Amino acid sequence: MDDSDPQDIFELALIDPRAGDVEDDASSTKQRKLSAIAGSILAEISIAKFLLAWLLLIGLPGLLLGAGPLILTAWLSRVTDKVATLSGLGSILLLGLLALVGLYGLRPLVRLVENNFWALQAIAVQPVYGLFREGLSQLAEKRLSPNSDMNHRAKRRSATALAAGLLSSALGLSLFALAWPHTQWHGTFADLANPLRLALPAIANATVIGGGYLAYASLLWAIADATMPQPLALSANKSGSGGGTPSRIAHLSDLHIVGEPFGFRIESGRAGPRGNDRAYRLFDLLSKEHARRPLDLVLITGDMTDAGRSSEWIEFFSMLARHSELRARTLILPGNHDLNVVDRSNPARLELPASPSKQLRQLRTLSAMAAVQGDRVRVFDRATQRLGETLAERVAPYADLIRSFADQKRLVRSTELAELWANCFPQVLPPAHDHGLGVFLLNSNAESNFSFTNALGMLPTEDLKALRSIMDQYPTAGWIVGLHHHLIEYPMPVASLSERIGTALINGSWVVRQLNPVAVRLLVMHGHRHIDWIGRAGPLQIVSAPSPVMGARECDESCFYIHDIDVSPEGEVGLVHLEKIRVPGKNPVVA
Repeated sequence: MDDSDPQDIFELALIDPRAGDVEDDASSTKQRKLSAIAGSILAEISIAKFLLAWLLLIGLPGLLLGAGPLILTAWLSRVTDKVATLSGLGSILLLGLLALVGLYGLRPLVRLVENNFWALQAIAVQPVYGLFREGLSQLAEKRLSPNSDMNHRAKRRSATALAAGLLSSALGLSLFALAWPHTQWHGTFADLANPLRLALPAIANATVIGGGYLAYASLLWAIADATMPQPLALSANKSGSGGGTPSRIAHLSDLHIVGEPFGFRIESGRAGPRGNDRAYRLFDLLSKEHARRPLDLVLITGDMTDAGRSSEWIEFFSMLARHSELRARTLILPGNHDLNVVDRSNPARLELPASPSKQLRQLRTLSAMAAVQGDRVRVFDRATQRLGETLAERVAPYADLIRSFADQKRLVRSTELAELWANCFPQVLPPAHDHGLGVFLLNSNAESNFSFTNALGMLPTEDLKALRSIMDQYPTAGWIVGLHHHLIEYPMPVASLSERIGTALINGSWVVRQLNPVAVRLLVMHGHRHIDWIGRAGPLQIVSAPSPVMGARECDESCFYIHDIDVSPEGEVGLVHLEKIRVPGKNPVVA
């Protein structure tokens, strides 16, 4: 028997599997241009599934939107005729019945409109306006000197937002003008008897409504973005105002754990590290820091995994299992890679809206959150508008249903489990005392059924209302707001425009405005962009965590930060001190 070193097998191989190959770069924006990835997607995408998804998500809603005025006018005409034939009590009863239908039917309709409003922005406004805004910003940032005054940069960003709004609005008005001659706004029941005859007017109507809304909303967004407080960088350390003992918090994000010993990340491909050695070293360093000076909290703001697979969660659990002292202090929240990556090996794969795979990834993440922090965080009780039970107590009644769904992966999406997922946010770690520091954990991920569009974010209105309600219950406490996505794009140049497109919160500028009235009591901590940035938008302080894993090859150094955070007697939050912890590189096995 040959007892030679097993490594000889790798050295003899013409293609060393540990080093990866071109297939490991299929979705890597670090190794391939965005246009090349888009070309691959167009070549590989399932046309039948794409057409069906387009029909369900855009085509059918568009036709209904365009046909709405025709159906409504036909119905009103018929109702008017009927009312005209009635007199006295009959008319009153009919109008009363219509009023009752409107009253009780309006409430769920309002909720539906509220829940889907920002999704409409993502389809109708954000892609166009965002492309113009960030494209102009990128050009402007390249022209500015690195030492340019921050106020000058802020003014330039305000100007680019207005210019983008005008360009986007002009495009919307052009669509409006082109489709207007083909529209029809009044229908009869005779028209409805021939649906094919209504197809062209319905499409024209939808185009006019969409173009008009794009023109109108783009201007509103531009004005909102231009007049809001622009992000300004802050120094790393800031004087606290509380005078008490600061909380020591390690902020991690975007670990992108993979499930294979030599696996590569989707985004970085061979430009990033293999396997999870760096992540294991990171937790070892964190454990040493805790032994040197105890940590109060380890906050991981999303993308614990690279694609939300079970094997990746196993690796993440294994890291925490080695450091029980860290696990007891760790809080996690979902990132887009935990939820929205449809297929890590095929960016062209598209899920239909009713696919159970998305819900399965949600349940894996929910299961992980319950295991890590279920007995420490509490969820919001929407009936009482106060903090309710723990996360573990909230999910316990659904345990059998969750296990059954994970085992069978039903073809029909479970509305009960979907409601459970929505009702598990925000998660709250209450402050230990009146002037303590609490933590809100939010799910900022927008719905996505396509790997190539998985990075958009959105915060629901009801979650922000819950946040304000809980803050009122702790009037002198300070709060960390943890989420995955950045609220707004930062005034700094990036390597490529693709880094600025389709990654921020769809409703980010609106969220900033909602938080500003209580901003002195908040510190927003997020990840997603993999960049190191500390700043503010008006009074709202924002901390962006760099990824200690992504973008670093085996031999490269990376880092993470530990923050000392203070709370004043009035609940004002201050960054007292920041400590940079370097994660050294490691000589790769393969040269």
